[in-house]
Amino acid sequence: MNRNIQALSADEINDLNIDAILMSPPCQPFTRVGLQKDVLDNRSLSLLHALSLIPQIKTLKYILLENVKGFEKSEMRNAILKCIGDCGFNYKELILSPCQFGIPNSRYRYYLLAKRKDLEFCFDDKKIISKRNKSCYMLHTILENVEGSQYLIPRKLLQKRAWLLDIRTSQSDGSCCFTKAYGHYIEGTGSVYCPYSEEVIKEAFLEASKYDKQSLKVSDILEKLKLRYFTPKEVCRLMCFPEEFTFPEHVTCKQKYRLLGNSINVHVVSRLIFLLYTEKKIT
Repeated sequence: MNRNIQALSADEINDLNIDAILMSPPCQPFTRVGLQKDVLDNRSLSLLHALSLIPQIKTLKYILLENVKGFEKSEMRNAILKCIGDCGFNYKELILSPCQFGIPNSRYRYYLLAKRKDLEFCFDDKKIISKRNKSCYMLHTILENVEGSQYLIPRKLLQKRAWLLDIRTSQSDGSCCFTKAYGHYIEGTGSVYCPYSEEVIKEAFLEASKYDKQSLKVSDILEKLKLRYFTPKEVCRLMCFPEEFTFPEHVTCKQKYRLLGNSINVHVVSRLIFLLYTEKKIT
């Protein structure tokens, strides 16, 4: 159905005989870089409408909600807990990142798992959190053979912003969270890739540090590192999208980065869905 969530009625949903609701509502009302208007933000209306429907859905057994870290401190979170508590659901709240599952990408997110009180959880919180020490695989496993200059960091950005870059190599076992501004803004939007070793990178920046940061000599030195953005396909791999996944042909590179920045890590969510549905205790 191509419908606005706020147009859905309880009768329509009951006709579908659903047993689960999976939600990833707009994060802008809760993100640390936004205005944090919380329940007063118009982008919260769809979630508020969903909460009004939940008490009326007769066959509902499971709920999974994902949002940005910080959501756990919001008024909306309190409203959700009151709603599901009144409806007879138990719940667990988790802050998880793919790196806790052995995936070399940091993307901390809030997850709420809830199920009807007559259905037991198969895990306790500590068993999930204990995964944080799991080692991650190296980035060479997700790299594409990239030719040409499409993804190279522009010389102008190297001259002005090179010192802010989080640079990773094929031997790195981690990367920063990719946001929807990746490829558009440099600072805090995701890591970039260098085909050379960390030692070569350090030597280049040490040489560049001998000059004024605005000097053309700096960009001359750093340009030799061939720093580039991770491709959309590489970001897809870090977010555990199926290898056969592709974007429609009309979607631009900028749009791909925006969509991925607003997306979820498929593996993490798939494991949580499995745990949510599993009744038998896992030992």
